[in-house]
Amino acid sequence: MRLLTTAIAAASLLAAVASAGAHEYKAGDLEIGHPWSRATLPNAPVAGGYMSITNKGSAPDRLLGGSTPAAASVEVHEMTMEGDVMKMRPLKDGLEIKPGETVTLTPGRFHLMLMKPNKPFKEGERVPLTLTFEKAGKVKVELAVDKPNAKGPEGGQAAMGDMKHEAGK
Repeated sequence: MRLLTTAIAAASLLAAVASAGAHEYKAGDLEIGHPWSRATLPNAPVAGGYMSITNKGSAPDRLLGGSTPAAASVEVHEMTMEGDVMKMRPLKDGLEIKPGETVTLTPGRFHLMLMKPNKPFKEGERVPLTLTFEKAGKVKVELAVDKPNAKGPEGGQAAMGDMKHEAGK
């Protein structure tokens, strides 16, 4: 009996740890996968927010922005290359997530810009963030802070050319 109780307790603990490590969120028909950021230098004027957002519903939704106690404001941005010039601009109308589509916010393409962080983001910490969607409303997530030069969540190797904003992936 004692062995069974210990086994059940261990299984419960493993399930809790596994779900905590998954770092995924749901808001209505939207699934938000592994929000993350990079560690920043002292006095950095901005920080980035990255994640995947999948629309499992039948109607489009739109990421409008967000808020965090860790920065003055949160904006949705797009980075593009025009010839040899990299241009970044806020998306005033937000970022549409079409039904059946996954939009990946990554360095070098679509991303959240956290303006005027209160303090540097340090590797290993979590930054609270509330995302605002047109239909799904507000959802609280945490940005897992990775290395300053991270290319993807937890050391992932997503290169700048791997940005996704396409259906079926």
